[in-house]
Amino acid sequence: MKRVFISDCEGPISKNDNAFELTAKFVPNGDRVFSLISKYDDIQADVLRKPGYNPGDTLKLILPFLKAFDVTDKQMRDFSAENLVLIADSKENLKYIRSMSEAFIVSTSYEHYIKGLCDALGFPFENTFCTKLMLDRYDLSGREKLKLREIAKEIEQRPMITIPDSAKSLLDFSQQDRETIGLLDRIFWNDVISMSIGKVFSEVTPIGGHQKAEAVRAAAKEAGVEISDVVYVGDSITDVEAFKLVRSNGGLTLSFNGNQYAVRSAEVAVMSESSMVTAFIADLFCRLSKREVTKILVDWSREVLAASCASGFIVKKLFEIYQTTLPKVKIVTPENEETLVRESSEFRKKVRGQAIGRLG
Repeated sequence: MKRVFISDCEGPISKNDNAFELTAKFVPNGDRVFSLISKYDDIQADVLRKPGYNPGDTLKLILPFLKAFDVTDKQMRDFSAENLVLIADSKENLKYIRSMSEAFIVSTSYEHYIKGLCDALGFPFENTFCTKLMLDRYDLSGREKLKLREIAKEIEQRPMITIPDSAKSLLDFSQQDRETIGLLDRIFWNDVISMSIGKVFSEVTPIGGHQKAEAVRAAAKEAGVEISDVVYVGDSITDVEAFKLVRSNGGLTLSFNGNQYAVRSAEVAVMSESSMVTAFIADLFCRLSKREVTKILVDWSREVLAASCASGFIVKKLFEIYQTTLPKVKIVTPENEETLVRESSEFRKKVRGQAIGRLG
């Protein structure tokens, strides 16, 4: 049966958070600037559900600051290629998957990074969906550059926002955090948007949230399959809408080292240092019904895997990588969801590092 493999990039394929790393490299205290804006992003998308706002819009909110510190498209391309860090076995994983099905990458990342990733993996760039951007085409006056540098300093000096687990409105946040959110509202939707560089907010569309879901639709259409024939792998808040689309249409959804947003939206939680486990699950999905695949995942053990109809090559490869203990693979249920959220969130930090692992 014809199936299609679609994966997010950062998390399931690479360890990077390229936008975070770019900001940390080129903006003074940029790691803190990015982290605070990322929290703001999560609040706008998931708590306040601001109309027209999508998870991943951090990637356009930080652009004025990159421009203010003279970042060029060439610097973005060079930095992305030089600092690429892959999840173990990603290249072999994707090569195997492409031998049995069509494969696509749907990523919020800038195209500068995705082109470097495709070059490293030997993956066709035309099979990717990512955030299109030409930063060099935007102008910035000296006055605006100075103002943006001052704003970046103002942002990094604010305390980090804490999002309460059950937050539904601004009233659920501390007074200090409400003040920070209000400050960021003013900065982005009054100050920056009124500058010449402010047009990036309307001209750049990060591929996150609903855009990822639409990219999944486009990939399935290009491959000539229904959404029910898609296996989608993601790890963060930007994948939630894609998870919903695939899951509601009968496809298979995997959280790979996902945070709380991914685990709560996917059917299967995977915790692994190697990406080869996704090749094994994709192999099963190409051979069996979703129901039959799920049954194998419920009974996840060396004995069950060895007796499955999966390719002998991929079973052997998985056993070579995990000689003693298999990676954790669990069907997400109401009973184990919170446990898996905690375990996966911690494992995510172990694989990708604390700073990146904490991002939404």
